[in-house]
Amino acid sequence: MRQYLDFEKPLAELESKIDEWRRMTEPGGINIADEVARLRDKSEKQLRATYAKLSPWQQVQVARHPDRPKATAYLSGLLTDFTPLGGDRGFADDAALIGGLGRFRGQPVVAMGTERGTDTESRVKHNFGMARPEGYRKARRLVELAGRFGLPVLSFVDTAGAFPGIDAEARGQAEAIARAIEAFLMAPVPIIAVVVGEGGSGGAIALAAGDRVMMLEHAVYSVISPEGCASILWRDAAAAAQAAEALRLTAADLLRMRLIDRLIAEPLGGAHRDPEATIASVGDAVAAAFPELLAMDHVTRMARREEKFLAMGRAG
Repeated sequence: MRQYLDFEKPLAELESKIDEWRRMTEPGGINIADEVARLRDKSEKQLRATYAKLSPWQQVQVARHPDRPKATAYLSGLLTDFTPLGGDRGFADDAALIGGLGRFRGQPVVAMGTERGTDTESRVKHNFGMARPEGYRKARRLVELAGRFGLPVLSFVDTAGAFPGIDAEARGQAEAIARAIEAFLMAPVPIIAVVVGEGGSGGAIALAAGDRVMMLEHAVYSVISPEGCASILWRDAAAAAQAAEALRLTAADLLRMRLIDRLIAEPLGGAHRDPEATIASVGDAVAAAFPELLAMDHVTRMARREEKFLAMGRAG
């Protein structure tokens, strides 16, 4: 069954009514097909009106929708011959970070993504997409492998942030994130990162320091979650909506501030309503970015990547 967000309740009632009418047998004097068509038209108008004026906090809810396609859906939908590689060669294999070798439309690549899981069992297995140090060390290993063999890197980001547990801190979480960022920035190969859901804090930046950073229309990307920001600034997590507004975390905001390179449109009602179309759109956006990056020599590409990130925050 489709899951509805709080602000989608009017849509839920309409679509429930449509399903109810479709299950009915033809009553005398009533044309069911016409009534269903009328309700569908009303539902689409309501959906369009709702998503045309989403607040930043509502965007956060859409980005976290449980039915939104996850990293594994992008890896399986966009790559052929995908071979996962596990472990950080130091401690363990972190299931929150999935990565390996594959082909993107015929082009050999190294691809990775933070996986949140789709049900209770898989969410626990993947630690809700929150990587520990070994996950970021795995990412670093994959990027260095890509550099060694001249393979472009694709990164799909969807995480609330790095895991904040005491075990992660004990194993050097901050250092692992910093080293992952360094590996991305210093890689001699093209890197394309796509924030497909939630991009939270350094845990997201560690996987998104690329030549091209893209975001899905209803994804969010921020230094801290709205709840965390509200707890710090207002000492009340209930002020999350106010914090979301202040953080400027939507794709439109970030594109306007030139912190990302492209916004990828989603199907009406969000990626969760049509995952296949969303994955195809992401694939087209990645494919469009590749020719320019592949045509550059690595010295030019690295210099432009450096300038891209140094320019962020400069006045004017």
